[in-house]
Amino acid sequence: MADLRLKGFKVHKLAASTDVPVRSGRRDFYKMGLVNGDMTIDYGGQLLEIKGTVLFFVNPQVPHAIVRRVKRTSGYACMFTESFIHTRELRDSPLFSVGDNPVIVLNNEQAAFMEGIYQKMVSAYSGDYPYKANLIRSCIELIIHEALRIQPSQMASPHRNGATRMYHLFADLLERQFPIERSSEPLKLRTAQGFAEQLSVHVNYLNRAVKEVTGKPTSAHIATRVVAEAKALLQHTDWSIADIAYALGFDYPAYFNNYFKRLTGATPNSLRKV
Repeated sequence: MADLRLKGFKVHKLAASTDVPVRSGRRDFYKMGLVNGDMTIDYGGQLLEIKGTVLFFVNPQVPHAIVRRVKRTSGYACMFTESFIHTRELRDSPLFSVGDNPVIVLNNEQAAFMEGIYQKMVSAYSGDYPYKANLIRSCIELIIHEALRIQPSQMASPHRNGATRMYHLFADLLERQFPIERSSEPLKLRTAQGFAEQLSVHVNYLNRAVKEVTGKPTSAHIATRVVAEAKALLQHTDWSIADIAYALGFDYPAYFNNYFKRLTGATPNSLRKV
């Protein structure tokens, strides 16, 4: 990790027993992996199945963790900081969007092509080429553009109407509150009314727009994201449940316990013991 902080990037081949790049932990860098395996990943509260060889892109704002693995993974991982990728085109790539599916399934020809790029990055990373950062940055660009060619983004189409635009404004505002890094800075927006006020619209208009675009009420989107963050904090921090409750905007731990159990069927303490 010291090397990543110093250079802004890191590339390596996955060891047979490693969980990289899909186990939660650090959340201040982007990851993209060429992964071969059979597993289930919790990505922001959504369960994703990985079978065979895939490209996997991780946004640092989205909590993620392996929840089931049939066999050990193999492949390559590339991690980089936001400052390492200078162009807005790459930083804002839909492949790192919170709304897109981060898994792209590859056929044999595509997998072989991607493996060649990752091998070139690993070789450059361990070598003494003075412009290795530029070479690796170019490889990252190529991987992203090839991935977009294979699987065009679900979110890349322009906003078709006012409801779609409002939903995206809401979703962006919701996601920008995460990840929660300090328990002393609690979540500020946790209700549809709060989001509507922040977006300067009536809450009924926000609710109609979100329901029209997604089929789900605004409160359901908020609850799903709050629960996903709660799970990440319970499993990957040593914060007390009281601290987690406060960080998520609950005045009392009992309120958080009841909220979490109602939405997940489990208590926060039971999840922490898993």
